[in-house]
Amino acid sequence: MPHSGEDDLIARFFAPLAGEGGLGLKDDAALVSVEPGFQLVVTCDALVAGVHFFPDDPPDAIAAKALRVNLSDLAAKGAMPKGFILALALPSELSPSGRELDAWLAAFADGLAIDIATYKCSLFGGDTVKTPGPLMVSITAFGAVPTGRMVPRTGARPGDLLYVTGTIGDAALGLQLRLGKIAGQGDHLLARYLRPQPRNALAPVLLDCASAAMDVSDGLFGDLAKMMRVSGVSADVEAACVPLSPEAAAMIATHASAFETALTGGDDYEILASIPPQNASVFEARAAEAGVPVTRIGHVLRGDGAPRFRDASGAPLAFVRGSYSHF
Repeated sequence: MPHSGEDDLIARFFAPLAGEGGLGLKDDAALVSVEPGFQLVVTCDALVAGVHFFPDDPPDAIAAKALRVNLSDLAAKGAMPKGFILALALPSELSPSGRELDAWLAAFADGLAIDIATYKCSLFGGDTVKTPGPLMVSITAFGAVPTGRMVPRTGARPGDLLYVTGTIGDAALGLQLRLGKIAGQGDHLLARYLRPQPRNALAPVLLDCASAAMDVSDGLFGDLAKMMRVSGVSADVEAACVPLSPEAAAMIATHASAFETALTGGDDYEILASIPPQNASVFEARAAEAGVPVTRIGHVLRGDGAPRFRDASGAPLAFVRGSYSHF
């Protein structure tokens, strides 16, 4: 019996990427061995053209973003990547002759291959379908943590110090540039929107030092509120301490609304961590050794009120929109 089009597509573009657990993508399931004393952490994110990326973005960048947003979730849990499952819905207009589809898939697979090697996260399998709607990429990623040691969102405690990795707001401002809503030059900002930088090197440090953590995907202001709410606490943040790239700082200096965009716009894929004071110096030192910049921005408070963001004078800041939301 001849191979179906889907079988041929998988064999040509994705089977070469499959790790041992993917069984060569010749089965309908993966076989994943987890060492004794470890638990799996599973996360899933779907990206849709016109919502999470631009339809004309390079295929390799779309692939990288789809995988990296999941790797960011694993990093925040202290989990080491083990593998992922890919679901790909390809729109009809992508392949009027077939050649366009082949070229697109080859570039998409190349983008995945680079990150599979970089982050040691193998393809285990998945599904590929045709759709009349926009392109959609969904990845379910698997990571491993020592039993009972996953870093939760729910563990923040009064007195903990709040840290973020990297810089905040670059991607949100890059999107505004791409949409033409803010004028100016910003190659760094555009790149940060197109290709997130997951902080997986920090995962073992979080395991040893953090009481709570999550990745910042919907905006620092809103995601901090989520983590404090589920932990049953509140927080105080000095807005001037929030780390900004030079490009973001320059943009904010010339556009009055850009600071709110930076704090609420999302797509940072940095990590927000709650660190007990006794762990702070070790956390900072080990983060530096891992090559991940971290910045203290505030502390956790008793109570269940909304977190306070204060300006340099101590006055509270209010934002029109707390975070990005699909609905």
